[in-house]
Amino acid sequence: MNNILSQLNQEQLLSVKHIHTPLLIIAGAGSGKTKVITTKIAYLIKECNFNPKNITAITFTNKSAHEMLERTNLLLKTAQIDGKGLTVTTFHSLGLRILKSECGALNLKSSFSILDSYDTLKIISDISKAHDKPFIKKIQSQISLWKNQLLNPQQVLSQVTDGLEKEMAQIYSSYDATLKAYHAVDFDDLIYLPYMLFNTNQEVLYKWQQKIRYLLIDEYQDTNTCQYQLVKLLIMRSKMLSAVGDDDQSIYAWRGANVTNLENLQTDFKDLTVIKLEQNYRSTTTILNAANNIIKNNIKLFNKNLWSKLGTGNQINIIPCKNDEIEANTIISKLNIHNIKNNTKYSNYVVLYRSNHQARLIEQALRNHHIPYIISGGQSFFEKAEIKDITAYLRLIVNDDDDAAFIRSVTTPKRGIGQKAIEKLANYVSVRKISMFAGIFEEGFAVICKDHQLDELLQFGTFINNLQFRMQKVEVSEILNELVSSIQYEAYLYECDNEKNAKKRFENVLTFIGWLDKKASADNKNLTDMVQMITLINLLSNQKPEEINAVHLSTLHASKGLEYPYVYLIGCEEGTIPHHEAMNHENRLEEERRLMYVGVTRAQYELTISYANEKKQGGELRKIERSRFIEEMGDNNIIDNSQLKNIKLNDAELKDGLTALQNLLKVSG
Repeated sequence: MNNILSQLNQEQLLSVKHIHTPLLIIAGAGSGKTKVITTKIAYLIKECNFNPKNITAITFTNKSAHEMLERTNLLLKTAQIDGKGLTVTTFHSLGLRILKSECGALNLKSSFSILDSYDTLKIISDISKAHDKPFIKKIQSQISLWKNQLLNPQQVLSQVTDGLEKEMAQIYSSYDATLKAYHAVDFDDLIYLPYMLFNTNQEVLYKWQQKIRYLLIDEYQDTNTCQYQLVKLLIMRSKMLSAVGDDDQSIYAWRGANVTNLENLQTDFKDLTVIKLEQNYRSTTTILNAANNIIKNNIKLFNKNLWSKLGTGNQINIIPCKNDEIEANTIISKLNIHNIKNNTKYSNYVVLYRSNHQARLIEQALRNHHIPYIISGGQSFFEKAEIKDITAYLRLIVNDDDDAAFIRSVTTPKRGIGQKAIEKLANYVSVRKISMFAGIFEEGFAVICKDHQLDELLQFGTFINNLQFRMQKVEVSEILNELVSSIQYEAYLYECDNEKNAKKRFENVLTFIGWLDKKASADNKNLTDMVQMITLINLLSNQKPEEINAVHLSTLHASKGLEYPYVYLIGCEEGTIPHHEAMNHENRLEEERRLMYVGVTRAQYELTISYANEKKQGGELRKIERSRFIEEMGDNNIIDNSQLKNIKLNDAELKDGLTALQNLLKVSG
């Protein structure tokens, strides 16, 4: 253990050894916070005699939780420490674990369903009788924010005065009642319901306080009000907490994150200790100076100044371009020549941008240069709504106890089965303790259900039963084609979307069917095998993209927590970053500045920043100003080419690239 501790700097060591009162670690970008968390877990087990099963570490994404667990297990194995029973998880996974354990206290049946965003949108659409997608999504976001702020429907209804807010509050009330009737929860409930339970049931709270004797939380600046209050309840007795965060990297206010939760710890825990990690192990001094200069323009909760022993490093290059198309081609040409000249991996490069739409021209330029790329945080094919619709049917066919799959299937496309009928069915099967699918065939349910709705439900059930019978006798492709044809899914897509989108979505369905058929035939798999494979693919889809040798494309938001040797930050113009909606709001402008800070601090060795002087806006070509954040970087070891209207590859670069390519060909020959 002493050998492991000797690898820490003074502040890291203090953070690891501080145990008996709450601790807030202000960890600057690249300051080794994960190393501190993993080492502290080892220290708690080895030196403080904590049972691993009483230690819980929380982070925000499945990917980061997986990586933290991997690093922790490796460290424990190296130190010959038994970590069996240790929990490294996300807030929502912990919440799900609590709900599964305490479902009886919450009047949830043990097989409660978890509804995804698409499912909840459909429920809200049915309740509101609205067809305007942006409006329905606005209601969905508002309900999410209310839950994150710990406001139940009754509290919201008593507070709202505005007509639109009142309408949304009434929808929230009906939505809440629908979820209870379905014995279902949404994503926000995974935090909201455990908090409500702990706040009203001291016996259950004490049980979980005893279970979680020490709590470590990463990315604490990203917690919302509900998450913070849940943490407070869990550590109220022991005060055993290490929270790691950075107010300079708080970039998720739009989804409820509350950066003042860092400050609230000082108010709520008078014995809180604050330790700052300011030594950066990632970036050169040039990059850190630029980052420090940008972020000092924000009002600070905790002052800090990142520094590094990695040397001055290369200059930051600022490249103006005539327009965004020239910008994309210029950046990818420079990236390609840099790659050839340095004979490095494509995976060492990332192109960062403020908004997803900016990736289109970059993708085009990469394809033109035959450069492989991967979009970080992009939607998985299996996460598309049309694929999830068909997958829900397949899940139900292979397991008719799957209530979430039943709800999605029986309402997609609509069959004249209304929300009230589903609620009646949910209440009935809750008493009978059977699945919703089994319930539609029972005499007891037939008595309470309207004839026309019962007919629709029985027709649906018979259809699924027939497919279940046939799946044992025919090829997977036959089942799939019969399914899509019988439910008239193509017509349904054209009814609920415009022609262009509907066509594209049905092509996705056909691609999905073709893939399943080919995979089933090649591997001799049945339908059950294929459904399990899809589930596994979804679980693994976001793991370890860094293992693919391809240029990374990423939004600034999706890049947080990552690092790359060579970073290209494009589209640095006023209206893009900072975003035009934030330019006249001080709080939102500060978040945009933090976003720029995050982008700059992703770079290890080299940083290139580019912008366009002209862009098409509203069909017209307009002059635009470069981002104010470029000026805020200062001029220390920065090459600013703003005096030129457009930067193209110069003769020296072309010559260097050509020479490097010739040398590479000689070696390979």
